[in-house]
Amino acid sequence: MLLERLIAILEMIAVGGRPLSASEVHDATGLPRPTCYRLLQTLHAARLLDDPGDAAKYVIGERLIRIALLGKSDIDVRRATAPILKTAAVSFGDTVFLSRFRGHQVEIIHVETPSDPARAYMHPGLGVRPMHACSCSKAIAAFTEQSFQEDILNGSLKQYTEHTKITQEALRAEFARIREQGYAECDQEIEIGMVSVAAPIQIGNVGATFSVGALGSVRRFSDSYRKKVGEELKRVAVKVSAAIQLCNAAEI
Repeated sequence: MLLERLIAILEMIAVGGRPLSASEVHDATGLPRPTCYRLLQTLHAARLLDDPGDAAKYVIGERLIRIALLGKSDIDVRRATAPILKTAAVSFGDTVFLSRFRGHQVEIIHVETPSDPARAYMHPGLGVRPMHACSCSKAIAAFTEQSFQEDILNGSLKQYTEHTKITQEALRAEFARIREQGYAECDQEIEIGMVSVAAPIQIGNVGATFSVGALGSVRRFSDSYRKKVGEELKRVAVKVSAAIQLCNAAEI
């Protein structure tokens, strides 16, 4: 009975489309006023509801959004974001890929390639990427909690090529640079001749749980081109974030 009442309140606020006051929730649910107010306080204390700006009005909380995101399958995410990624790949003329932070690892879960059959392109493959050496991983790691970054720095920092950064000092500086410019770079750190750029995808206040990247040859991805692509990827990341949140909201 209690769980059903809590769910009813969450559902009402989720479909409200705007912050709702306690009185509005009470009127819509038909719950006794003291019960409704008590349940709202319980959900707020558990961070399943938020009160933006302390305005005494409620929206779905970031904790609930995080739970929903964790439960969302890769298939759902790919379905929601593939059109945006394909448009970016065609626009760039380069491979574009989507990565996801899950279980203290970052995995590439989807790849889109240019449409021109006469154009050569690189493919990053799918699966887990090293947290210290891939643009898609570093784009996420740079915006995580300091304690998680320290775990990366104190972990196994494998040197894949002569360009791989494997000292704590170099990686701390790298994370700071990523936070400043808003995107990460991988200049032949995993494979000679392969360069990538990636931007974090922020989902509300949940943090960077995804990243979007572009990949190409070292000849094509010059310093100036990486900067151009990085700025474009930041705009793509905003669109991808909106698509994931829209898909997520439909299921909450």
